[in-house]
Amino acid sequence: MAVSETETETKYEAGPETALPRLDTLPNVTAARGSDEQRLVAEYYDTADLRLLDAGITLRRRTGGGDAGWHLKLPVAPGSREEIRLPPGRAGGRVPAELADLVRARTRGAPLIPVATITTLRRVTTLAGQRGESLAEVADDSVRAVSLLAGVPATDTAQAGTGPADTVLSDTGLSDTGLSDTAPSHPGLSDTGPATEWREIEVELTGGDDALLAAADSLLRHSGLRRSGRSAKLENVLGTRQPRRVGPARLTPSASAGEVIGSYLRSQAEQLKLLDPRVRRAEPDSVHQMRVASRRLRSALRSFGAVISRPQTDHAAAELKWLGSVLGEARDAEVQAERLDEQVRQTGVEELLGPVQSRVQAHGAKVRAASLKAVSAALKSQRYYSLLDELDELTADIPAGPAAAESARRALPAAVARSYRKTRRRMRTALKVPAGAPREVALHDARKAAKQARYAAEAVAPVLGRDAARFGKRMKKLQTVLGDHQDTVVGRQLARRLGVSAQLAGESAFSYGLFYGRDACEGARLQATAANVWREASRGRYRRWLR
Repeated sequence: MAVSETETETKYEAGPETALPRLDTLPNVTAARGSDEQRLVAEYYDTADLRLLDAGITLRRRTGGGDAGWHLKLPVAPGSREEIRLPPGRAGGRVPAELADLVRARTRGAPLIPVATITTLRRVTTLAGQRGESLAEVADDSVRAVSLLAGVPATDTAQAGTGPADTVLSDTGLSDTGLSDTAPSHPGLSDTGPATEWREIEVELTGGDDALLAAADSLLRHSGLRRSGRSAKLENVLGTRQPRRVGPARLTPSASAGEVIGSYLRSQAEQLKLLDPRVRRAEPDSVHQMRVASRRLRSALRSFGAVISRPQTDHAAAELKWLGSVLGEARDAEVQAERLDEQVRQTGVEELLGPVQSRVQAHGAKVRAASLKAVSAALKSQRYYSLLDELDELTADIPAGPAAAESARRALPAAVARSYRKTRRRMRTALKVPAGAPREVALHDARKAAKQARYAAEAVAPVLGRDAARFGKRMKKLQTVLGDHQDTVVGRQLARRLGVSAQLAGESAFSYGLFYGRDACEGARLQATAANVWREASRGRYRRWLR
């Protein structure tokens, strides 16, 4: 079984003679305990075109040290990665299927092959707190690495950009600096080339907080170390290739509308791929978050049709709708199971007639299992991988619409305004139609429009500022109320089905009638709330910026 933990760390470049400062002077650190030197040997795996490296993902099999085995490191936030571990197995074996599956959104069928071997001599200093607990570990690593990819040479100092600590060895094992003229620079390291050598310092939190990390950063940089521009050792080995990572672009209202929406699409496409391994591992809330990412992407393609060419994105939008639907079924099953459990908890024992709890739990388990199976099948399908390929192509070269070259300040408010007008039409319709099923359907349609308006506003808010953010929050509030209302509609339908099943099995349907009645009352209340929320959201002060 895989073991998972989140690591928060910073890395520093150090010269061969750079001395570390006293670390027990850091806040809340009472002692700095050293350890014996460890020899770690790791073989790194990637596709031939280094797709994992591009995504900031590390996959290796390491021997030596206290955590020998397979390690998969997935980025979760700046400075933090989730590390998933498995036992080492036999040398020369294939990548474990469990780990290979977690990177399929990146590999998409391409084989994982050895791309580098890295040998590290490590000395670890443990920073202990007042009770002797470990707050952080400072690893002093002497590293020797060899690329296993044809045509990818060991990086030189200028290419890697890692400073004077780098030593590049030629095919003969001799370096230009004379480092290996007499003996290997670090006893215990293999001296077969071609290879790259360097020294780095790594600070990893084990129980301390970000304040300790910041204090350690200040101390180390004051002592002559500098932050590394690379998050993994493998980047030093293959440093001629710069990772293509998606970060938030710093854009202004004067930027073109195409630049702003292109940046948004790239960030959401990357979010979709970041969530893929979490969904495969069935982590809490992961299906919901991936569903949101897919819907944000589709919403942007629909809302900004004047900025992005609609004919060239229609297929991607349709495929995103398919993915969102599969994820939505799993999410809806999760929500309804939670609501039914809450219904049972709110009901007194004397009102739970028959095996209500067991029937509710059995239904929830069955539906959730079926929906998660459907999600798993979708994420393993060629259709899904083709969608990811299409998103890569789309975000690499955004097809420009007629308004793409206009400034964001001019073009984007008009696009959001169109989503708002759709919401207004649907809300007016919903509030006029007769109560009952017609109004419930109309409110559900209004919810979809409000969600699109919200996502459109959120997409432009980083550039257009406070007005767009306030408008987006109002649309979100409306969407939330209407979403809660739709949950009561589905809840009533489910309570009725369970009641019928119970009656046909010779059980009492009384409790399910209570559930139905509660949802009916809550639904009526939420309809009134939605009218009030819409009245506030549609006030002129929230939409003056629209045109």
